[in-house]
Amino acid sequence: MANKHLSVIIVPHTKTSTKTLCFSRNTLKILSIGGIVLGLALLTVLVDYVRMSVIRGRYKALRVETAEQKSTIEGYEKSITELQTKISHLESYTKKLNVMAGLKSPDVLTAPAGVGGGEPGKDDPEPYMEPSAAAKGPGGPQVIGLGTVQSLNLKAQSIESNLSSLLNFFESDSVRMASTPSIMPAAGWISSVYGHRNDPFTGAWVMHWGLDISTNIGNPIMATADGIVIKVETDRYLGKNVTISHGNGYTTVYGHMSNFAVKAGQKVKRRDIIGYIGQTGKAAGPHVHYEVFKDGKRIDPRNFLLEE
Repeated sequence: MANKHLSVIIVPHTKTSTKTLCFSRNTLKILSIGGIVLGLALLTVLVDYVRMSVIRGRYKALRVETAEQKSTIEGYEKSITELQTKISHLESYTKKLNVMAGLKSPDVLTAPAGVGGGEPGKDDPEPYMEPSAAAKGPGGPQVIGLGTVQSLNLKAQSIESNLSSLLNFFESDSVRMASTPSIMPAAGWISSVYGHRNDPFTGAWVMHWGLDISTNIGNPIMATADGIVIKVETDRYLGKNVTISHGNGYTTVYGHMSNFAVKAGQKVKRRDIIGYIGQTGKAAGPHVHYEVFKDGKRIDPRNFLLEE
């Protein structure tokens, strides 16, 4: 029987009697197996804890990296959106240069100029429409994809090619360009554009054949290109007005002046003062009415405004 038991004697430091614990072999086996199982369980928990700690660390690192990538992507999207706007402006600018140069550029998409007001009894010009806002999306953030970047790249290459051709053309045609209308005739704001509008005096839906630039009475009015003054006159509609012939089929008219600064037959350069802002003739307020003719036909002056 003694060989089938294990005795553990406990000897206290005090003078109390010793204690003896007896364990049978079966009990020892059970305790050993239990200890092994418990140890394995603890080891499993420890390994799982370490593994979860590593995963949590990686997850935190991924979150930080994702946030940084999201910020970077948002920056790219903002930059591409700004680039789209700049390319759109370049397209419009290139269109004006092509119109002035008399060149055709089918590869460059252009943004048409806007529509304005009217005068009865005239043939209507071809209607213009402002660029559609549909491409901008329903108001949410725009998704920038690879196709957008490729499209911008193609547009940029097309504009670069066209501008290169225009540069060569303008370098060899600087005299003609000096005689082509290209600036605002006065410093102010556009109060009425070329196109149909309600007449401010009658309310009728009429064609407005020019551009109205409003500003203070007495401000200078400038020639928009080199030329010769061919008319300095006064009538009931344009009041005091000046007409300049620029050659190459271009003629400009400036109306509603308060005073003249040139005479018929006088040569002028671009930005020379030809008169002053007034309210003469049929005018609801102080402004200059500006018209551009090409080969005797009125055209939208905004096609030639390289500075606004």
